[in-house]
Amino acid sequence: MPIAVVTGAGGGFGRAIALDLASRGFLVQATDLDADAAARTAAEIGAGATSSALDVRDEAACRAAAAEAKDRAGSLDLWVNNAGVLFTGAAWEQDEAARRLMLEVNALGTMNGTLAALETMTAGNRGHIINIVSLAGLVAAPGEVSYSASKHAAIAFTLGILFDMRRAGIEGVEVSAVCPDGAWTPMLEDKLDDPNAASSFSGQLLTPQQVATAVGKLTEKPRPLLVIPRWRGPILRIFDLFPRLALRLLPLVVRNAERRQRRYKRLIESGRWP
Repeated sequence: MPIAVVTGAGGGFGRAIALDLASRGFLVQATDLDADAAARTAAEIGAGATSSALDVRDEAACRAAAAEAKDRAGSLDLWVNNAGVLFTGAAWEQDEAARRLMLEVNALGTMNGTLAALETMTAGNRGHIINIVSLAGLVAAPGEVSYSASKHAAIAFTLGILFDMRRAGIEGVEVSAVCPDGAWTPMLEDKLDDPNAASSFSGQLLTPQQVATAVGKLTEKPRPLLVIPRWRGPILRIFDLFPRLALRLLPLVVRNAERRQRRYKRLIESGRWP
């Protein structure tokens, strides 16, 4: 059976992805900073799933997790970098610790996991690395600028390392960046009243299961970049191409995002969503 390592698998996207991968025949190694949460996911899967604590900021720990998977199954077939953290607010109002944590988990953690997996995968010239980024990796989200910066770094690293691998003649290992719209995960559950988080509610609020299903399908048909939903990516890139236009439209965009945030709050509180 192929084996998959999922980081941040204790809840949210990570838990849903781990469950979906198990349904597709993967042996799942669920990892999380919270060892108990990872263990609950593995127990929910059953069928040979394992769990362990993993701080993705620790390069050596990521390499050890990759080696453990290889020792168990003879190869490392899939690594999903999902662990992430979000703090909202104006960058000048955030303390250095918050900015550093987002950069270390979202960017450096993605790098550590990717390189740990590559070390094992390139030996056999096969495997797939999927990095869960965010739409914030494609556009600077108002109220989440430091978070966006960390996600921009993650997507640049993901696509850039794929280009370098192909330049080096490594053809059998796939690397993908997944950029989902805002989703109802523990990352957003306490931000229904946070005006700085409005951009996360600006589009189609997804469920973890929707993202997990898309990730599962990506394992069957790899591609470098997957935006969920796909139509959002090209539209948001316009704001990067025309920043003056974006500044003019910003008040309208923010008002619309706040309106959607209030709507989702009503739906969630009434039990009509998700």
